[in-house]
Amino acid sequence: MTTDVTIVGGGPNGLLLACELRLAGVRPLLLERLHTRSATPRANGLVGRVVQALELRGLYEPLTGRSGPAQPLPFYQFSGLPLDLRDLRDNPLHALQVPQARIEQVLEERARELGVEIRRGHELTALHQDDDAITLDIRAPQGAYQIRTRYLVGADGGRSTVRKQAGIAFLGTTDDSFASRAGHAIIPDALLDPATGELDLPEPGMRLRPYTHNRLPGGVLTFAMMQPGSGIHLVATFEWDQPPADDSTPMTFDELRASARRVLGADLPMSPPTTPGPHLLRRLTGTNSRQADTYRAGRVLLLGDAAHVHSAVGGPGLNLGMQDAINLGWKLAAQIHGWAPPGLLDTYHSERAPVSRRVLMQTRAQMALMRPAADITAARDLLAELLDDPRNRARIAALLSGTDIRYDMGHDTGHPLTGRWLPDLRTHITDGWTQIAERLRAARPVLVDLTGNAATAQAADTWTDRVDVITARSANRSLPASAILVRPDGYLAWATDDTAGQSMRHHVREALTTWFGAAT
Repeated sequence: MTTDVTIVGGGPNGLLLACELRLAGVRPLLLERLHTRSATPRANGLVGRVVQALELRGLYEPLTGRSGPAQPLPFYQFSGLPLDLRDLRDNPLHALQVPQARIEQVLEERARELGVEIRRGHELTALHQDDDAITLDIRAPQGAYQIRTRYLVGADGGRSTVRKQAGIAFLGTTDDSFASRAGHAIIPDALLDPATGELDLPEPGMRLRPYTHNRLPGGVLTFAMMQPGSGIHLVATFEWDQPPADDSTPMTFDELRASARRVLGADLPMSPPTTPGPHLLRRLTGTNSRQADTYRAGRVLLLGDAAHVHSAVGGPGLNLGMQDAINLGWKLAAQIHGWAPPGLLDTYHSERAPVSRRVLMQTRAQMALMRPAADITAARDLLAELLDDPRNRARIAALLSGTDIRYDMGHDTGHPLTGRWLPDLRTHITDGWTQIAERLRAARPVLVDLTGNAATAQAADTWTDRVDVITARSANRSLPASAILVRPDGYLAWATDDTAGQSMRHHVREALTTWFGAAT
């Protein structure tokens, strides 16, 4: 058989890309080697810009069971140092406490509703790329077979078969100086503050915050009740300078208990859960910080962990990978449909690779700052002083959430909104938001005119097969723009505060050509 796009990997990133392609009119084939969705506990939620991106696609309510808009976090942490975000004027840090299994369930349901073909138990074993397409060798329960596909996307994790078969280098470092252990546990209620969830240990006389990397002389301990009311905490430790663990043997609960004792310098009363699982018991030695040297090799593209791996500290993984998917989907669809301007597909790498480098940088910094050493303590004390300044807290919050991104849109209008994420138009306009939201939910680009000048719509009249034009009204001109061009991924390809019809017409046509191809 022949397909336009084949996606290898049915985790959140691959499923979201499949949804994005279907919204853009492409019918992908998704291959997943697992026969059923994994029940193994993995990510515990979403942190960062991806929360707003999923809200843009109408996925916030299915994931949370409540309507939006998403609200920012009042508190967070950086390497265990508290971040009080309540006084930030534009707090950028959003989060959803939704387990990965639920995220995959919602995305798979959405993908099937949209008509995506998902083949479970089908594993890529080899690929052969030529000028016209890629031949894939697939192993399946019914036997081996081949597929010809115009484009292949590897969303198959850090050990990506697609990346290896395509010969794409995975550059970076491995830090094996520490071991982490994590498991589900029951902590006695008598040790927990019912108001704050803090853990009060009379011996050795310490009070620890939940959802925090508590740095202690013996290492780091974190704990959190990921499902409120369950009575089950996720307990995790990080230890440096310990004898290497035998990763060939499964971790036991006693091993987790012993690690917590070494970190705390005292026993942590806890017991394994008695309710049906699955319950986590996991040991990892060190971490990799690596990035593919290119996200595209001909007709092969990489997505999520196949393109970059890093420490999980701060929860950036799905924020990074799922935004990769939203960035790539509409560009790949444009290539399939034949209207992509030259170089559009290459902007996937040029836009997303720098974002990944920042995640690798900040996660390595956070891990380094948690090491138990006197020099590190001094560095933390200095950083804590700097975080007293709300401007610094705002910069760290933007770094953690990925909201410090500004893409190069290739035509510098000098406008501060160009290349940035779409502002919350609900707070700026009186008419038009419903139509804008509907079009962005369908992953359509939108040209929003706030002037009522017919020249704006006329400028885009030969792109209406690809771009929707909506006239909105701003009651108090609180949005610093007279027109904006929103890409399907939620970023502004162009913005202006010009109200002169002829000048605006020229610039909007230039932006439309740059991002959505030649006029028809």
